[in-house]
Amino acid sequence: MRKLVYYVGVSLDGYIAGPDGEFDFYPVGDERQAADYAAWVNARYPETVPTSIRGHVGLADIPNLRFDTVIMGHGTYRPALKLGMTSPYAHLRQYVVSSTLTSSPDPAVTLVRGDPLALIRSLKNDDGQDIWLCGGGRLAGSLLPEIDELIIKSYPVAAGSGIAVFDGDFNPTLFTVTGRKVFTNDVTMTWFTRR
Repeated sequence: MRKLVYYVGVSLDGYIAGPDGEFDFYPVGDERQAADYAAWVNARYPETVPTSIRGHVGLADIPNLRFDTVIMGHGTYRPALKLGMTSPYAHLRQYVVSSTLTSSPDPAVTLVRGDPLALIRSLKNDDGQDIWLCGGGRLAGSLLPEIDELIIKSYPVAAGSGIAVFDGDFNPTLFTVTGRKVFTNDVTMTWFTRR
């Protein structure tokens, strides 16, 4: 059965973005540290790189290794739309959960206006690779009952406020650490599986 994996960057105080969706405040270190970090991450999760820049970082012909489907909230999709990218992950099946969009701006992006839990349960029964939950916090909160794994990139910065990694009902859910890697730029990547 396919897994739902929440792969996301997080500040020390638990935010995936700033109050207005900012995500450019995450420190990645000096040029060499940033390049080493990006190379390591891109080699393992190439499908998480937006289609428009895959060619620029040497990933144009690299197959999807872990995920073939991405699901995101409207807030996560909005920055791509502002840049004119209506299909940011054209190399994946794309789903956007939104109660405010009335139609999908791109035929390659499926708009989900109903229950995202029902969608995930259905997708998990399909054949294929795992499903990447790339954000946002409210969507992650609503999908928590179906999240099988977490891959958390913890950045050494406190945001102060913003969009929480999980924003939903009080629902304590246990996960087990299955791996951890610390990079030279002080980013820590931790892998968790649901208990």
